[in-house]
Amino acid sequence: MSEVSEPKKSVSTGIRGLDHILNGGFTANRMCLIEGTPGAGKTTLALQFVLAGRDQGESVMYITLSETAEELKAGAESHGMNLDNVEIVEIIPQEEELDPDNQFSMFPSWEAQLSQTTQTILSRVDQSRPLRVVIDSLSELRLQSQNALRFRRQILSLKQFFLGRNCTVLMLDDKSSDMTDIQMQSIAHGVLQLEQLSPEYGSDRRRLHVTKMRGKNYSGGFHDFIIEEGGLVVFPRLIAAEHTEDVEIPTYILSSGIKQLDDLLGGGIEYGTSVLLTGPAGSGKSTLSYQYVKAALDRGDSAAIFTFDERRVSILRRALSMGTDIEEVIDSNRLTIQQVDPGELSPGQFCDFVRHAVDVEKVSVVVIDSLNGFLASMPEERYLVIQMHELLTYLGHKGIVSFLIVAQHGLLGSAMVTPIDTTYLADAVVLLRYFETAGQVKRAISVMKKRSGNHEKTIREFSLDNDGIHIGEPLASFHGVLTGTPEYTGDIKPLIGGINE
Repeated sequence: MSEVSEPKKSVSTGIRGLDHILNGGFTANRMCLIEGTPGAGKTTLALQFVLAGRDQGESVMYITLSETAEELKAGAESHGMNLDNVEIVEIIPQEEELDPDNQFSMFPSWEAQLSQTTQTILSRVDQSRPLRVVIDSLSELRLQSQNALRFRRQILSLKQFFLGRNCTVLMLDDKSSDMTDIQMQSIAHGVLQLEQLSPEYGSDRRRLHVTKMRGKNYSGGFHDFIIEEGGLVVFPRLIAAEHTEDVEIPTYILSSGIKQLDDLLGGGIEYGTSVLLTGPAGSGKSTLSYQYVKAALDRGDSAAIFTFDERRVSILRRALSMGTDIEEVIDSNRLTIQQVDPGELSPGQFCDFVRHAVDVEKVSVVVIDSLNGFLASMPEERYLVIQMHELLTYLGHKGIVSFLIVAQHGLLGSAMVTPIDTTYLADAVVLLRYFETAGQVKRAISVMKKRSGNHEKTIREFSLDNDGIHIGEPLASFHGVLTGTPEYTGDIKPLIGGINE
């Protein structure tokens, strides 16, 4: 967070998520710098800024130094934006500049151009008295200034000029100069940096960073955003500590509807807790989570499933086979199934999906299937475990029952590993495994931990068929499975080891 002084009036950026990050918007009557490489979204952000002012009845001005008014309008139209009542000041070299007779002058061309550019800006602003101004971009002024000293003095003069005219100004910079030149950052009241990243696979990822905003609180760190038709959509970084407001968490527990399963978990799952379901592929992790979704829907609650690994249609078929009237719950908006495209998603966008389900759709159960898919979809992202921790803490504050599914690698033997250590994140850990008995491969289920209460220490047989989930009696003679050792009694032989922490 930045230093705090007497707060000044904020000016909305026209972008909901960005206003949240800036604690209401840009500081009024100040000059802010928007930095980013070409294509990062600077012009789109600036257009949304001036249009937000126009829609509030303010006089706004867009000064373009690098593209024509026609090009600017065409770019706006591609986003469905109408620039009516936006004054566009076009200051670019004219076609006559190409005439060889105009290539020489008694005075240096850069000095004359700088003077003409500055005079045009001053006169048009004095004439129209806009409340919002965009200067796009500083690269032209920097080139016309020829040296750093003249450029700095020019920007300082413009800053003083605008301060006396109640203008909120955005100055765009494409960072075409020396990357170590930070003099503009020292002059501007606030600095917002836009980045465009290109992973080895998938679409480009964009993020922004507020590096400075004098006298104002703001949310630091990187925040993901996308550019779609209509402009920028910003996903503020999830900070669980900002969501500790009092929420009435249900005192009853979520029952699965299967007595033996509830017995394993000490009666059921408390709201505001998270459950990790882990085991090898095909052991029944997803089906087990859907059983709790079905139980919540039967009670009248709402649920959301975010799937990285499974198609939406297969989830619908599975729910139908478990006796859930899919059409009814979907039509009543009590079940949300979000199939996540792993090549297009950023961590911030995924968190925004979950927050929308919780805050807007008011779901009480969230399933993330699976963390393997989440990790695989963003292999170049760092600190995903920390982001998942923030997400689970947020869901806990909101009183949500959350299920995380993690598939272990391998099918046989004790060398079962998970792609990430997530057991410490969850309040309860349910382990599914395979074992062999009488020439058949069967499944077993056990609860490894539960922070919120007691649970059974037994291992029970777990089976699936067309009638749903079946939990057997405790396997009293089942030995050696937790460590994956070959010890066993009777005719029961473990095939799958325990979780690898």
